[in-house]
Amino acid sequence: MTDDDPDATREDLSRSDRLDRFPTPGVRNSLWSWPDAKSPLAVVRNYVVIVLARICPSLRLKNWLLRRIGVAVGEGVSWGLESTPDVFWPERIRVDDDAIIGYDATLLCHEFLHEEYRLGDVVVEEQAMIGAGAVVLPGVTIGEGARVAANSLVAEDVPPGATVAGVPAEVVSRSDPAASDD
Repeated sequence: MTDDDPDATREDLSRSDRLDRFPTPGVRNSLWSWPDAKSPLAVVRNYVVIVLARICPSLRLKNWLLRRIGVAVGEGVSWGLESTPDVFWPERIRVDDDAIIGYDATLLCHEFLHEEYRLGDVVVEEQAMIGAGAVVLPGVTIGEGARVAANSLVAEDVPPGATVAGVPAEVVSRSDPAASDD
């Protein structure tokens, strides 16, 4: 998966190592180059669909809308009102069965920086929960049955069954996700 170790898996790499990096020319920051990175028409389409999904009270319709713009949405996924998937690269988001994305939570797949922009997949595994107002950065995996506290900034992977909180989010407790299936 990397030039150094072609056998490395996603889990073996740090978030930073999982990000795709794209240098941008010019004297301004990389956000000025976004139309070169992504079709403006695709971004407008994504934005309109995401605005509709954010205010839609129907979870079925919300999931259907987000699938139309490329978000991989499992069965029984719940998106809270005002929750926001990445508007530029929603196709880099996977939310597995029965996960919960809380009110006003944001899943980002891009970072526009001064001299480059970075892209990374966001994965929310089965029965994971992201609390209200939390922000998940590109390249992060929220493990199966993990929980992210409200208003947390998730800059690293969350292990299965763990609870994280804070800015940046840190593990505050762990449990066995299989234990809840009894």
